[in-house]
Amino acid sequence: QVQLVESGGGLVQAGGSLRLSCAASGRAFTNRHAAWFRQAPEKEREFVAALSWFRDSTYYADSVVGRFTISRDNAKNTVYLQMDTLKPEDTAIYYCAQSSFRPIGSPARLPGPYDYWGQGTQVTVSS
Repeated sequence: QVQLVESGGGLVQAGGSLRLSCAASGRAFTNRHAAWFRQAPEKEREFVAALSWFRDSTYYADSVVGRFTISRDNAKNTVYLQMDTLKPEDTAIYYCAQSSFRPIGSPARLPGPYDYWGQGTQVTVSS
């Protein structure tokens, strides 16, 4: 069983930054692709960013390109999401996810291939 625990969320003013972390425990972290999704109130869960195990494939939602950076430290079993120049529309619960199926291309942006999920961390950006 794999457990993912997010941390680093909070309240920040527009233009500020936050760094989310997702620590994995349980079964081996090896060879799993990682991603971040978010869900705002009354909206569907949406893709934010994804990163392959070897860091050779990275994907971002258009809305966060140039502002968010996904990274991972495989030795620490941890994935990060650095969020800069935050906007009120970034307000959401952020979920980390991992995939044993290692999706590439368009499937990496969909929730279906991700078989492990964290409980989420709230990010609120005030205007």
